[in-house]
This record gives sequence, C-alpha cells and structure tokens, in this order.
Amino acid sequence: MTSSPSLITGTDFVTVPTKDLDASVAFYRDTLGLPCSVLMPDRGFAEFETGNLTLSVVMAERFPFGYHPNVNPIALHVEDVEQARAELSARGVEFTGETFDTGVCHMGLFADPDGNALMLHHRYAPRAG
Repeated sequence: MTSSPSLITGTDFVTVPTKDLDASVAFYRDTLGLPCSVLMPDRGFAEFETGNLTLSVVMAERFPFGYHPNVNPIALHVEDVEQARAELSARGVEFTGETFDTGVCHMGLFADPDGNALMLHHRYAPRAG
C-alpha cells in the first residue's frame, strides 16, 4: 500500500452561531478573555483565538446554514478546571452540574448566551495507546 499525503491538513475554525453578535463578542472577548482577531459587525461575524483553533462567531441567518445552537460542547483547554470555573463563575458564567471526572480528564460544562455548548477541559492522564 502506498501512502499519499493527506488531503485534509488541519482544522481552520469552527462556526458558532449567534442571534446577537454584540452579546457574543462581550461573552467570548470579555467574559472568557479570548483574543478577538476579527470583528466585522457589518458582515455579521467575529473570530476568537483559543491557541490552536479559531471560533468563528457568526450571525447565522446571514449565512446559508441558518441558526442552530451547537449542542455538543467545544472543549476549551485550561490548566485547572476548578480554578477556571471559579473565575468564570465570578464573571457570571453558569455551569451545568459539578465538574465531571472521566478518569483521564476533568470537564466543566456551560453555554454561551445563545445556548451553544462549551466545556472547560483538562486531561490529567496520558492518552491510551
């Protein structure tokens, strides 16, 4: 079997739909503290950097896919879920339930103002081979 280069070489961004761009910008930039790399309210979107993936927050009705909140969480890496959770709680973020421990990672579930699912995530055990 010959090996050929992969057609897909990475993930550039994930789309996060919103009905209120101003509220989303305030949440992702001010509450979560993510750097805003693009802000184009006239075109209905803003982009936020997480370190390895861009969150592209879009006024979904302006794009051909419509508005449907993401129900499966985007896992945002943190070094300490409890510390990050406490800080975000102080900023008004409401978490769903207690921090979940899978045996290899900790997860803290919450949502943005549009109901898009998000998660604080920290893997504390090595990946199984």
